[in-house]
Amino acid sequence: MSSADRASMLAQPLHRPSVGRAVAYLGLFVLGAVVGVAGALVQSAWTPGGLLLALVGEAGVLLGGALAARGRAGAVAPAGGWMLAVILLTASRPEGDFVFAAGGGSYLFLLGGMAIAVICATLGPGRQPGGDAVRLGK
Repeated sequence: MSSADRASMLAQPLHRPSVGRAVAYLGLFVLGAVVGVAGALVQSAWTPGGLLLALVGEAGVLLGGALAARGRAGAVAPAGGWMLAVILLTASRPEGDFVFAAGGGSYLFLLGGMAIAVICATLGPGRQPGGDAVRLGK
């Protein structure tokens, strides 16, 4: 395959994902939300080990999703679920209940989790054409 053929493969428009891939992304989204809820509960329970466990768990789900889906969208889907769950948990309820206390650990969990989401979505494998593992444009 010549470099012109590879370049034309990269220039193809994005297509809608198949039904199986869409279901996998939905599952990753739900898994990210579950990890966000679990991390919110664990990070304050065991200081500082709970915070580290919550952030490592999030990174594992994001990188695992990217590797399983063979693309960055596999990391973006659980990151979206994680962020949605955490944002919903930050809101106080009318009864006065809340999950996150106004401590440093909670802020580290929120900001560190967002930073990990951006890093994992950026470092995840991008879409590449099939074939030999050579540089494009040679």
